[in-house]
Amino acid sequence: MNDMAPDPIPQQTRYQTETAALVTPSYAGDFERCRLLCETVDRFVTGATKHYLLVAGHDVARFRALESANRIVIDERDLLPPWLHGVRDPLSLFRRHVWLSTRTAPLRGWHVQQLRRIAIAEKVPEAALVYCDSDVAFLKPLDVSVFWRNGAVRLYRRDGALPVGGPVGNHAEWLVNAGHVLSLPPQPAHLHDYISTVIAWRRETVISMMRHIEEHHHRHWVEVIASRRRFSECILYGRYVDEVLEGRGHFHDATQFCRVYWFGPPLDADGLRRLVEEMEPAQVAIGVQSFMGTDLDAVRRLVG
Repeated sequence: MNDMAPDPIPQQTRYQTETAALVTPSYAGDFERCRLLCETVDRFVTGATKHYLLVAGHDVARFRALESANRIVIDERDLLPPWLHGVRDPLSLFRRHVWLSTRTAPLRGWHVQQLRRIAIAEKVPEAALVYCDSDVAFLKPLDVSVFWRNGAVRLYRRDGALPVGGPVGNHAEWLVNAGHVLSLPPQPAHLHDYISTVIAWRRETVISMMRHIEEHHHRHWVEVIASRRRFSECILYGRYVDEVLEGRGHFHDATQFCRVYWFGPPLDADGLRRLVEEMEPAQVAIGVQSFMGTDLDAVRRLVG
């Protein structure tokens, strides 16, 4: 079922236990934001064995500039099945890309970034994957050992809550589509929010989720997830852990490590300062969604 090309990513012979790597999907439009993220990771984040940057094949050359001894750029063509192809989209006058195949409807970049986050689990040795968006900047120290507790991985979950700033309609659809993909009831017994950034997944659990999807649908997991069009990888993983595995291998925690500005007008210097002033004691980073147009230089000046 997993008709992948031969693995070009160097692997260790044995997967590591109670280790963690940072994982950041990105694209050319976020390159400078990703550069700032990498600078702040190097300054503030400790304990991670690697930092993986997941990008499309047409962005690999540019992102190579961010590589270091512990930071590796991974081409999505080494992660996703060979029947999925990224091409320039004529509907955008070839300014953007669209991903085409004979097995799914056309996919956009935000679809494929989510698929990369899942696919990386089969390619790296670290036991926990800490996902960090490329529009995040760290302001305080974080040791990734915080995502482990007595052999269990921390699962971000706010009980009985919708995503912070997330449209209710989208959340309802994400829940239903996750239920379809996982062969679960459309609605869970309890409504939880699993969506944030600077969150961890257990690598072996991601792989078991992929196999669970394929065994129930008899199709490649990418094909199944992409067939629903509107999906959230965070809700998918959260529902799998809680409703299929009944929480095994995880502990729940509602603490958000990143103060995220999800929606609204662009932030000026005063708005950014207020965002930082509103950070909770446990929060070590800010995330300003790149599509809102906040000036990156203002964010960089804030970071210092």
